[in-house]
Amino acid sequence: MATTDQDIDPYAVMEVLRAALAGAGIVLPSLSVDAASPALRLVDLGRVRCDVAARLAQALQQGGRA
Repeated sequence: MATTDQDIDPYAVMEVLRAALAGAGIVLPSLSVDAASPALRLVDLGRVRCDVAARLAQALQQGGRA
């Protein structure tokens, strides 16, 4: 069965993303669900220091292996 945007719980996705980032040694302190736009189901990645952004980019380039 295909998953649509309406089937996805943004809070669950946020927690899965938080766990995946933690597994790569990355913490996004501002990671949250945008409560101002519930119909859009936005996950806000927030602001991050440049060293954390560099580690995130490196993890993505390595396929998630930090």
